[in-house]
Formats: sequence, structure tokens, C-alpha cells
Amino acid sequence: MNFKDYYSILGVPKNAAEKDIKSAYRKLARKWHPDANPKNTKEAEEKFKEISEAYEVLGDPEKRKKYDVLGPNWQQAAQQAEQQRRYHTTVNGQEFEFDLGGPGGPSGFSDFFDTFFSGVGRRQTAGPGFERRGQDLETTIELTLHDVYEGGTKAVSLQIEDLCPRCHGTGTVERHLCPVCHGTGRVLLNKRFEVTIPKGIGEGQRIRLAGQGGAGLNGGPNGDLYLIVRLQDDPTYKRKGDDLYVDLPVSIYDLVLGGEVNVPTLSGQVAMTIPAGTQNNRLLRLSGRGLPQVKGKGSGDQYVRLIGQLPANLTDKEKKLFKELSALRNGKA
Repeated sequence: MNFKDYYSILGVPKNAAEKDIKSAYRKLARKWHPDANPKNTKEAEEKFKEISEAYEVLGDPEKRKKYDVLGPNWQQAAQQAEQQRRYHTTVNGQEFEFDLGGPGGPSGFSDFFDTFFSGVGRRQTAGPGFERRGQDLETTIELTLHDVYEGGTKAVSLQIEDLCPRCHGTGTVERHLCPVCHGTGRVLLNKRFEVTIPKGIGEGQRIRLAGQGGAGLNGGPNGDLYLIVRLQDDPTYKRKGDDLYVDLPVSIYDLVLGGEVNVPTLSGQVAMTIPAGTQNNRLLRLSGRGLPQVKGKGSGDQYVRLIGQLPANLTDKEKKLFKELSALRNGKA
């Protein structure tokens, strides 16, 4: 019975990033899934279970930290366990007792990891207090600019990757691959939530849903669910911080002579005055018409870029007047 090097099993270095560990696991899981190896199912099942076990530890930051710190101690414990049927140890104040089936028995030292990490090993004598909090989960939530402006409660349906409800994350049921998760220990679940959207929340910020994450084990509390905000592109507005930018087509007469135009804002149309002699592409500011500030009071501003529109399909009279105007500007009249 050898100490299992989970990094070696997944083929990643010890300093591998979380995304690289996940990528390696998915690649190997596809390669060794029993359904993909009909001619060598038994070997594939064993390999698939080993890969899933490695990812169960290295894919969880908290478990990975414990593995990195205490791994050498587990190797020593494995060597001791080879010499005796039962093994007793204490880790972080928790007592564990294992029936390993004698030297060379079928258990494998992964039982220790299973018990230490999830509280579902062969035998536990620690008594009360061994509950494990569920894993924190992350997913994305897509919001429109109007969602961010208005805030409030929004009903959303999300796909959440969580522990398999059949095998509770072990990947096996009665020594066979779990028929629900196919040995991965995790499944995608469709869940519906009532989410409170903070006004003015930005791209990449997180919304925490307490107790809506992974299920706890042995009566432990659920983890939390974190929603990472992704903003949908808006056809009208561009966002820069709390400020909004919008392009507004106006006639050249409004630019030259001045006038009043209606401007779209997230709270509805507002009237804006264009000063006479305004240059094309000039930005005018509507104070306080941007997005609410998440932390603090007040709102950003909205900037309106004036895009002059040349008249089309000029009549003969209009062309004549433009020629007279051109002559006046050039001193030829």
C-alpha cells in the first residue's frame, strides 16, 4: 500500500494553478471513463476512481492545503498500516480508527483521505464535532444594465456543480461507479434563486448567497454560493465606472443654431439644451444620470456625444441656400 501522489496522478506540478488542475482532471476523466474503454472496463474503472480521488482533494483549496502540509505524515502512517490490520491515529485533535484488511488488503490508504476530508471513512471514533461544512460554489450571473441600475430582487435559474446526491461525492455506490455522476462525484443541478442585486454592481464583482452552496456532511452547514457578475452588452449605453456614455444623432441645424433635444436615460427621456455653435462629437454632461454608486451616496453622470447628421435628399431650393451660405462664409457674396 503506497502513499498516493495526487499531483503525479493528474500529471501536474505541485504549484499548478486551480484551472490547470481542473483541466488536467477533465482530460484524464474523458480518457479513462469506463464508457470510453469498453474493451478494458475494469482497468478504466480503477484508473477513473483514482483520478476522481485526486481531483476531489487537489480541486478543493482547503483539502489541497491539508494534503500539502500533512502528506508526508500520511505516507509514514501508510507504512505502519501495512504491518497491522487496524490503524489508529489522531490528526488535529480528531481520532480515527481504520480496518484495513491486513497487509496488502483491499482498502488502500485512500480511506484515510476519505475519512479526514469528508467524514465518511470506514470507521470514525471522534464522536460529536466531526461535521463538515459544505463547499463554497461559484457560478456566473448575467445582468443587464437596467438590472444594475434598478437593483432589487431578481429570480434567476442557474446550473450549479455540486456533490452527487446519490454517492455524496465519492463516485461509487456499493463498490461500483455511481450511475448518476458516472464516477466524477459531482453533477450539474438546476436551481432557482431569488437574488438581491445591489444597485450599481460592476463586472466581476460577486454576490454572496449564504447557505446556498455545497451540501454539508454529517449534519454540517451548507457552503455559500458566489455569483460572479457578467454584464451584457447594451445597445445604447457604454459604461465606464459609474458613468454612462451614449451617442445621440442630432441635426446640423441644432449644432449651428442651438436647440432642445430629448435624450434617452435609464430613468426615461430627459430634455437637454444644445448651445448654439456646438461642434460635432462634443460631449455634454447630464449630472447624476449615470449608475448608482455601490458604496456611498449619489450616482455617476451620463455623457452625451452629439453626432451631427447631414440632411439627405436636398431640394433645389435647399441646395441654393447652402451655396449662398458657403459664399458668405468664403467672402464671395
